[in-house]
Amino acid sequence: MHAVEELRDIAADLRIDILEMIAAAGSGHPGGSLSSVEILTALYFSVLQYRVGEPAYPGRDRFVISKGHGVPTVYACLARAGCVDAEELPSLRSLGSPLQGHPDHVKLPYIEAATGSLGQGLSVAVGMALAETLDTQNSYRVYCLMGDGELQAGQVWEAAMAAPKYGLSNLTVIVDYNKVQLDGHVKEVMDLEPLMDKWRAFGWQASEIDGNDMDEVLSAFDEAKRVKDRPSVIIAHTIKGKGVSFMEDTHAWHGKAPNPEELARAIAELSNGRAISERSS
Repeated sequence: MHAVEELRDIAADLRIDILEMIAAAGSGHPGGSLSSVEILTALYFSVLQYRVGEPAYPGRDRFVISKGHGVPTVYACLARAGCVDAEELPSLRSLGSPLQGHPDHVKLPYIEAATGSLGQGLSVAVGMALAETLDTQNSYRVYCLMGDGELQAGQVWEAAMAAPKYGLSNLTVIVDYNKVQLDGHVKEVMDLEPLMDKWRAFGWQASEIDGNDMDEVLSAFDEAKRVKDRPSVIIAHTIKGKGVSFMEDTHAWHGKAPNPEELARAIAELSNGRAISERSS
């Protein structure tokens, strides 16, 4: 368990790792990877129960990243946790690498499910949560990170109906609501609002937070664990490309790798922000 300030420092380091690996690959998705950093930092270093060196440990919590293109953040977390050799990070998206552009359970056992065909991850997570209710020997929770754009897929809402029907209080969904998708702002492509009302109408415990605020993220996960009669969804308002001024809130950086000059500029911004944060703490 890490203190909040330590989690913030980890998040700052992870943003640099993410950009460096995407730049090394020459392709990838920086915008949605950067927006989810606080969420995944909280999960991997405070919330999830798992064992380093035992990816198939039966009592582990399950985590499904439904927005599979955002997996660089997962890889950065796994490397920081000691589950992946940090020297593997530059091999992102390379032929034969365990760090594929979308998560691959076969190549990397710490990945619970191959995802990235958007709209399917919640169905997988619901199945895992149902399995836990039938498991007489192990108790665990299931977490699913979704992108906002993928909520436009109908399969999401079929799964959203199923989870409350079976009272899956062991399931927590986090929506990375950065409001930007491949083709533009979500509101212009296919507006999701009123998003909280929709989840509640489907029978979920719903909360709304600043998904880039570590305190709020941790509190939301704690609240979800206390819910005993239904699944929980956390609507996490985030910023696409969080931390890098020229990547923030724009679809231009949804799926584009920075060139060397852009990478240097981004790292300078992130490093300066970290230094300011450390001086003020």
